This record gives sequence, C-alpha cells and structure tokens, in this order.
Amino acid sequence: MNVINIYRFYLEGFKSMTIGKTLWCIILIKLFIMFFVLKIFFFPSYLGDKTNEEKGEHVSSELIQRSLD
Repeated sequence: MNVINIYRFYLEGFKSMTIGKTLWCIILIKLFIMFFVLKIFFFPSYLGDKTNEEKGEHVSSELIQRSLD
C-alpha cells in the first residue's frame, strides 16, 4: 500500500464524516485546555530564569533529595 493511498483513504473518511468532525473539534479543544491552559496555572517553570549551571545544580540537588526521602 502506498502512502498516497493511505492519505486519500483518511481524507475521504474525514470528508464523509458528519458528527465526527464535531467530536474531533471537542477532542482538540480538550487537548488544548489540558496541555496549554493547565500548564500555565499548575506547572510553574522553576528553571526558566536560571543559567545552565544553576539548572544543573537544582536538578542534581532535587534528585539527591528525592532519593533520600
């Protein structure tokens, strides 16, 4: 099977969808919320303003600290 045939197969399948397009839109919106919006609020960047040396120090101290706990 050829790559072009696979592409055409999926293209025709998505063109003939009616409710599937709406479901894919909902899935994409939920993925956007999960990965971009929640990251901003719940996963702050601890290493964003540090130099490479400070990042290495921070990561190694965290690994050591967590291995001791």
